[in-house]
Amino acid sequence: MDKSAHLKRTLGFWALTAYGVGDILGAGIYALMGKVAGAAGSYSWVSFLCSLAVAAITALSYSELVTRFPKSGGESYYCEQGFRAKGIAMVSGWLVFCAGTFSLAAISRAFTGYLQGMIPGIPSWFLIIVFILLLGFINFWGIRESSTANIICTVIEASGLIFVIIIGVLFLRENPSQTTFPADAAVVPWGKVLSGAALAFFAFIGFQDMVNIAEEVKEPERIFPRAIIMALAFTGIIYIIIAVIATAAVSSETLSRSSAPLLEVVRASQGSSFDWIFTIVALFAVANTGLLNFIMASRLIYGMSQQNLFPRWLDSVHYSRRTPHHAIAAVMVAALVLALSGTITRLAGTTSVLLLIVYVAVNVSLILAKMRDRTKAVFNVPAIIPALGAVSSLALIAFTEYGILLLSLLRVLIGVCLVVVRQWRSV
Repeated sequence: MDKSAHLKRTLGFWALTAYGVGDILGAGIYALMGKVAGAAGSYSWVSFLCSLAVAAITALSYSELVTRFPKSGGESYYCEQGFRAKGIAMVSGWLVFCAGTFSLAAISRAFTGYLQGMIPGIPSWFLIIVFILLLGFINFWGIRESSTANIICTVIEASGLIFVIIIGVLFLRENPSQTTFPADAAVVPWGKVLSGAALAFFAFIGFQDMVNIAEEVKEPERIFPRAIIMALAFTGIIYIIIAVIATAAVSSETLSRSSAPLLEVVRASQGSSFDWIFTIVALFAVANTGLLNFIMASRLIYGMSQQNLFPRWLDSVHYSRRTPHHAIAAVMVAALVLALSGTITRLAGTTSVLLLIVYVAVNVSLILAKMRDRTKAVFNVPAIIPALGAVSSLALIAFTEYGILLLSLLRVLIGVCLVVVRQWRSV
């Protein structure tokens, strides 16, 4: 262990963009397309569009914040700078950490489900443990190695989605009677669409993870805004096209009942001849999202420990691998506990709500930072952007299932209790 060791700046624009695309483009669309279709039907593409709008607005706020404060602490550091209150910073960081570990736990269960479909008979608890330990080892080995694994997996998972788009378009051209694309936007059932958007938002989670590796990026002030916007735009377009094709080729009822909704689109277009190939692609997609969630959570608590918001032992950097090994171990343990005790629906839903709460705080932080410091950042957005980001995030939370909302609020309460205990011990 070497306290004087620092993280290495090795990532450029394309590696960072691939990191973002890989984090966003993955488990969400492969697993949640059916649930969104069950809520919004053939208007699922509108649900994804609404989620993209909410994510894009907040992404612009993140783009300015990362140029103002290029630190690994991410949201916790932004809230500390905006609110000038360590308590709020600690709660926000705690919520992002919870969201990362909840998401990693949900992804490990999704991976296990896909793998058991190919290799039945292996206990799910064993596969979960092996999966999380493997991701932990890759994370520990180094950010360059993790980035390389991410790029490989991103190419595979993006290829899988492009494959769905191509065969879906060809199928619909040959079977135009199957198309159910809604033409009249005036009759959009907005209640159902927004309920679908609350579910679809999980598929866009990932762009905020990019800020937590700021200290491992070359020229973050110049690179980050372009990389975040590029990653979100690319994935958003892919999602909307997939939503249109999926709901046009397969009935919403069939999609909503399926645990592998995009596989249903492949089967409807090509039969079962591509089942194994597409399942392997889905496994890569899910695993990649899990790896990037793991990286985010470990870098977040590493940064928070440097701010004295988490125990100082978490900011240790391994002397040879130059990675935050204590933080990686902490995330591994937390994810294992959640994955072995939770369900995919609750874990994924809680992830979305926790991050939406954090987005509200981050947007307000930018407003306060702009009011306090009139100097324009390298990348600057008008004050209306963070205001819209906070309001739109609150609006999506309102359409969340009641049980998931309670579970999320419990995590907020735990974060508040941690702050109270910390302040009491420092007296």
